[in-house]
Amino acid sequence: MQRVWFNKTFSSVGTAMRLIREADMAATSGAPRYHIVCSNTNAHAAAFLSAHEYAVEPSGLTGHNYVEWCLEFCRDRNITIFWPGKEAGLIGSASARFAAIGTRVLSVASEDTLTLMHDKARFCEGLDLPMARPADYRAVTTIAEYDAAYAELRPLHRKLCIKPSESVYALGFAILDEERTSAQLLLAGAAYQINAQELRAGLAQMASFKTLLLMEYLDGHEYSADCVADQGKLICAVPRKKLHGGGSGQLIELRADLLAACDKLARDYRLNGVFNIQFREGANGLALLEINPRMSGGIGMACAAGPNLPYLALAGFDQGFDKLAVPAIQEGMRVGEAAYAVELP
Repeated sequence: MQRVWFNKTFSSVGTAMRLIREADMAATSGAPRYHIVCSNTNAHAAAFLSAHEYAVEPSGLTGHNYVEWCLEFCRDRNITIFWPGKEAGLIGSASARFAAIGTRVLSVASEDTLTLMHDKARFCEGLDLPMARPADYRAVTTIAEYDAAYAELRPLHRKLCIKPSESVYALGFAILDEERTSAQLLLAGAAYQINAQELRAGLAQMASFKTLLLMEYLDGHEYSADCVADQGKLICAVPRKKLHGGGSGQLIELRADLLAACDKLARDYRLNGVFNIQFREGANGLALLEINPRMSGGIGMACAAGPNLPYLALAGFDQGFDKLAVPAIQEGMRVGEAAYAVELP
């Protein structure tokens, strides 16, 4: 039996572990191959409910100190496969040390590639993706750079938006509104919008700020593609089209340009395991937003359309992808999520 450890990461890991256990039971006729271990600094993490066993991580550990703790955890718990979330880059770079104690590390990408992907400005700068070029953007760190970028971009695009070069879950993203004040936007319930003049005034009060991307706003449909790859070879991609209108769900849509973009990105960055790629339609067609080198929050919706992506990634890494069959994707399927209450550990 393989003992598989998921350390602290995003909440979608709970869904991933449940999916792995379901597929494992089906594939082995009730004699599971994978024993799932989950850890988190939160002693009441909901993800613990999906694991065979769980542990509470010490708070405050980062960097190389955290890697040392992970090595000790793997030795103590006889971990054979480590699928890291927290400090994934450092842990991947230390894979030889883990291998020496019998633990294989399932890394999405190299430490350098992960660092690059987390910096959207640097990542877009070196991108070669003709079928889904990113939105027109400028990276700014001072008010002078912001003013120059605004003067250059505003005549070219009907709307602009701004977001930090490094962020997750759309934190810091806002569409620039040139007519309504922040108070009017607040009262209108206009999420992810900010008054352009007030934003500029706030930035002008700072000598410099963390890198922001001033960008063309893409107003079309957003797509989220959950993918599995094997050292740069795309095994499977399940794209979800996010439909306009609350409660409408998402549509599984296998558009050729998007799938070609996923295939090229997997090759170019030698991606591995499960990752997520975000796209959005704009005036010039499909555009890349970002690569998330982790499982998305909607991984369960993607798997409802056929392929069990976390299980495919784990079993392929463990046994070889040549031994696996990838189920057909149910194109046109409308998917959604339903919340339910649970008792926490």
